[in-house]
Amino acid sequence: MMKFLKKVRTNEDGATAIEYGLIAALVAIALIAALNQLSGSLSGIFGDVADTLDENAPAAEEAAADPA
Repeated sequence: MMKFLKKVRTNEDGATAIEYGLIAALVAIALIAALNQLSGSLSGIFGDVADTLDENAPAAEEAAADPA
C-alpha cells in the first residue's frame, strides 16, 4: 500500500496534461482576441476586393467573349 501511495505521489503525468491544457487554452484565447481585433480591418479589405471584382466583372466577360 505504501508503495502505491509513493508511486501516486511522484506521478506527474496528470499535472503535465493540465499544464498543456492550460497552455492550449491561453493560445486559443490569444488567437480569438487577435482575430476579433483584426475582424474590422479584414472585413473592409475583403469588401474592397469584392467591390473591385464586381466593378470589373462585366469588362472581363466582354474580353472573354471577344477573342479578337
